[in-house]
Amino acid sequence: MLEVANLTAGYGGVPVLHDVSLRICEGELIGLLGANNAGKSTLINCLSGAVPAQSGRLLFQGVDFTRMQAHQVVELGIIQVPEGRMVFPQMSVRENLLMGGISRRARKHRARAIERALELFPTLKERYSQPAGTLSGGEQQMLAIGRGLVAGARFLMLDEPSLGLSPRYVQIIFQNIKKLHEQGLTILLVEQNLSLTLAHASRCYVLERGRIVVQGTSAEVKDDPRTRKAYLGL
Repeated sequence: MLEVANLTAGYGGVPVLHDVSLRICEGELIGLLGANNAGKSTLINCLSGAVPAQSGRLLFQGVDFTRMQAHQVVELGIIQVPEGRMVFPQMSVRENLLMGGISRRARKHRARAIERALELFPTLKERYSQPAGTLSGGEQQMLAIGRGLVAGARFLMLDEPSLGLSPRYVQIIFQNIKKLHEQGLTILLVEQNLSLTLAHASRCYVLERGRIVVQGTSAEVKDDPRTRKAYLGL
């Protein structure tokens, strides 16, 4: 479904990612692991069109989107749920969900997609008219994922969904990530939490200093000493 070939990207002409290649098949849940500043967010920002590629190639179901703008990438169904949730705090839950469906492609199915998001996260239905800024961190994460679904995600990128959440909400979020995967959604899970990712992903890639140093099944990645080195520097 998605292919990244020899990608180099960064900021201000300074590379953060170096010759990164990976493949994700339709229906997979793939983990992207690494310590702080490994390049995880840069990679998904590049996939979403927010950071331009310096070299390399990006393909989505055979379509080259290397030079596409962010709004064009969204039209393909590549949706990023950003680190820190980034909800619109003064807008209601309803308005935030509607904002997810503003693209031409998503508008056609927005009403049903909102229903689906509320079925997945019943708490959002209870808070439907409430300003998003008054929600707890876990509820805001639900809203951010729901907004991504309303955007018409065919390939959903989740950037640190467990960050700053209580254990209860982490459990709820990951239960629903699992449910979305079982429903056939292709997911790239970007996490620092090694154990959570290995428990849910079928395959993983480990980034260290902008390079993929380990790849394989979750069991293979867990047992590879280079994974420990990438996280702990040991």
